[in-house]
Amino acid sequence: MQLKKQAYSDMIKTEAKNLGFMFCGIAKAEFLEQEAPRLEDWLKKGMHGEMQYMENHFDKRLDPRLLVDGAKSVISLGLNYYTDNDQQDPLAPKISRYAYGADYHHVIKDKLKQLLNTINEKIGEVGGRAFVDSAPVLDRAWAKKAGMGWIGKNGNLINKKAGSFFFLAELIIDLELKYDVEPTADHCGSCTRCVDACPTDAIVGPYIVDGSRCISYLTIELKNEIPAEFKGKMDNWMFGCDICQDVCPWNKFSVLHNEPSFTPNTELLGMKQTDWEDITHETFQKVFKNSAVKRTKFDGLKRNIEFLKLIE
Repeated sequence: MQLKKQAYSDMIKTEAKNLGFMFCGIAKAEFLEQEAPRLEDWLKKGMHGEMQYMENHFDKRLDPRLLVDGAKSVISLGLNYYTDNDQQDPLAPKISRYAYGADYHHVIKDKLKQLLNTINEKIGEVGGRAFVDSAPVLDRAWAKKAGMGWIGKNGNLINKKAGSFFFLAELIIDLELKYDVEPTADHCGSCTRCVDACPTDAIVGPYIVDGSRCISYLTIELKNEIPAEFKGKMDNWMFGCDICQDVCPWNKFSVLHNEPSFTPNTELLGMKQTDWEDITHETFQKVFKNSAVKRTKFDGLKRNIEFLKLIE
């Protein structure tokens, strides 16, 4: 039986690599005991801001067996999105690297469906569900448990060999597999570069991120007006933020992705400050047709640009 579990796990990891995933780790589907008090405390302190959905399905966030009947294994996957391309106008409002290409939700969901199909073809009927950042699953906790890295002081999963510029996703299945061992230690040490660099002081302590102060939250998740206290502190970010990753020493090991769907949109990178100031709904629809930026909608992006004082 152990040999069969090992063979199945090896096959899944090989197939994940063939699909372009940078990492694949497997953990036993069980209650996340260590995460429960942390999540409860984080929510009680209101660090989720207006993300009310974080309060929902508390039990499901901590136990994948409540999401998938008979769940035995959580397969965690990491897809690299790192690029060294930059927006050409240094004065243009900034967009996080992960949104330079196609919307990762669709790209990864397609890959997960292919992986699940292959599992069914090669092993037999296996029940499971794919999750990409849109369900009550604690991605980083499962990736850590599956041996893919450690959760850094900025709250991101960090891998010693590749940094943190990668998406996380999961397949939760009802098949028992060979499980990876959790890494024994993190490698942040005494470094506080991410804590020191955050312009809105969102990293309120090592390993504690106040989501309601994070630029990514303010420019994407927050639907109301951005609080006046953040005026002049947004470092010209209009969608997401890469600061805590850019300053992380481990990201010197980042490698360029090879996912065609994430090839940067040249039109987006070429837009000048004035193009953003004058952006129309038509241009927004054209440039961000298949982009994650559509999440913030046209009005949201205009609000962000105006908040950066680009529009008088």
